[in-house]
Amino acid sequence: MSTVTLGGNPIEVAGKFPHKGDTVPPLSLVGADLKDVTLADYAGKRKVLNIVPSLDTPTCATSTRKFNAEASKLADTVVLVISADLPFAAKRFCVAEGLENVVTLSTMRGRNFLNDYGVEIVSGPLAGVTARAVVVLDADNKVLHSQLVGEIKDEPDYAAALAALK
Repeated sequence: MSTVTLGGNPIEVAGKFPHKGDTVPPLSLVGADLKDVTLADYAGKRKVLNIVPSLDTPTCATSTRKFNAEASKLADTVVLVISADLPFAAKRFCVAEGLENVVTLSTMRGRNFLNDYGVEIVSGPLAGVTARAVVVLDADNKVLHSQLVGEIKDEPDYAAALAALK
């Protein structure tokens, strides 16, 4: 169990958060087309897991925009934005924002992801959604960089995440 804060108030996060050098467990989440998506769907690519509570919050929207802007510059890399948002809402957000370089995935099925990746908020007003985190994976799903953001309202360290891919 980890602790992060929301507006300075501690909240508990369950599961084992992956660290540099770990190989992440498999995942199955829901894509914009309502089909199940796994890491195997991106075999041979490096992956940035931009894990956010909801795209309907300013910080989540900002991190998705920033990773979208950088994604087109990185070879063999995909940005997966993982949230509790329904696929319809995530797709609508990306269309409205003109974001074409990210893939949105929903935790509506495959909720075991939350605990398997150590991002399951289990206390406070956001219980049931993910904490804010970034996990950068190589083509073999080994962690190159990870950050469980200490204050949910804060943005992740983009420079550190992107540096892991250079």
